Amino acid sequence: MNFSTVLVMAAWLAFAFGQTQEAQEPAATETAAQKTETSAKSSTASLGTLNDAEYKIGPQDVLRIDVWKEAEVSRAVPVRPDGKISLPLLNDVQAAGLTPMQLSTVIADGLKKFMNDPQVTVSVSEINSRRIYVTGEVTRAGAFPPGEVTRAGAFPLLPNMTVLQALSSSGGFTQFAKLKNIYVLRIEDGKQVKLPFNYKDAVNGKRPDQNVLLQSGDVIVVP
Repeated sequence: MNFSTVLVMAAWLAFAFGQTQEAQEPAATETAAQKTETSAKSSTASLGTLNDAEYKIGPQDVLRIDVWKEAEVSRAVPVRPDGKISLPLLNDVQAAGLTPMQLSTVIADGLKKFMNDPQVTVSVSEINSRRIYVTGEVTRAGAFPPGEVTRAGAFPLLPNMTVLQALSSSGGFTQFAKLKNIYVLRIEDGKQVKLPFNYKDAVNGKRPDQNVLLQSGDVIVVP
C-alpha cells in the first residue's frame, strides 16, 4: 500500500465518521423529546387515576362493570340522575354515594343468586358528577375546532386535585394573563368566598397554603 492510498483511506474514514455523528445527533434529540413526552404522559396519568379508594360515585358518572367470565353482564353503564344503574339480572342498583369497591361488593352479593362466586370489578371511566371550572385567560392545546384558542370551561374534579393541577389541565395561559392575581371562587355556608392564588409563587414552591385542594363547583379565575 503506497502513501497516496493511505491518504485516500484516511480521508474516507474521516468522512464516514462525520456522517455517523450527524446521524446520531438527531436521534439523541429525538430520545430526549420522547423522554419529555413520556414524563408528561406519566404526570397526566397520575392525575387521571379515577378509581381512588375514597372516590364516591355520583350521578352522570360512567362506570365500567366487569364480571369475570360473564360477558353478557359486563358492560359500561351511566349513573342515572336518581343515583342508580341498570344491570341484567339485578335491574336497578344504587351506585351514587358508594366507592367503586363498595359497589363491586353490592353487585357481587346480588349476583350470587344466579352464579357461583362472582368476581366483580367496578371502575369509573368518566367523572361527570364532580366538576370544577376554569375561566379567563387560559388556553388548551388539543383537537379543537380551527380558531378555538381559549379553553375555559368545566373539567372533571379528580381525587386530591389542587389549583395548580387544574391549571395544568387548561393547557397554559394567554399573553394577557395576570399570573399573580389568580383566585378561586368557592361557596361556603351559602356565601361566596375568594381564595387568592399566585401562580409564580406556586411553581417556585412558595405559598403552598394557596395551592388548596379543590372542591366540586369551585371556579378558578385567571384575570
